[in-house]
Amino acid sequence: MTRLKALSPDHASGKTKEMFNAINSKFGVIPNMMRTMGNSSAFLEGYLNLNSALSGGTLGVKISALIALVVAETNACNYCLSAHTYLGANLAKLDVETMEAARLGGAKDARVNAILKFAQTLVTKRGHVNDADVTAVKAAGVTEGEVGEIVGHVALNILTNYFNNTANTEIDFPVVESHEVAVV
Repeated sequence: MTRLKALSPDHASGKTKEMFNAINSKFGVIPNMMRTMGNSSAFLEGYLNLNSALSGGTLGVKISALIALVVAETNACNYCLSAHTYLGANLAKLDVETMEAARLGGAKDARVNAILKFAQTLVTKRGHVNDADVTAVKAAGVTEGEVGEIVGHVALNILTNYFNNTANTEIDFPVVESHEVAVV
């Protein structure tokens, strides 16, 4: 059962209504996460702005989707696992094997593997990475700007993981469950 209610687009007003209309125009639907975030127009706007800014970065949609999967798995967020598995397959055109490997923090490509390991390390160390962690990702050909983008993507996904785990958002994508049971 949800802990925070998703706002009906019919009952939205003001800035939230404007954002709901923009989301619906872009995707043809307003996912439950965004409907629930819509209870605070400031929160929804902050999420949308950071998401939009990062989508214009150099990492690209595929790596962004893979980072989202490793972060969601590490945080045991079933809503985000479900959403990003669906989006990874349908928008980023990622195959099941690639997405499963990403959930576990790995990839066949050495550069992508280093990015995912670094993202996973950021989550597990709660941002307290060390020199060796940063040196390893840079040695794989990741630029300093891209390291910053990885941190941004991890932060964005932690935000949505924590929000959805708090709200217990009703999953409106084909359900994917974490390999790990979240601490309750």
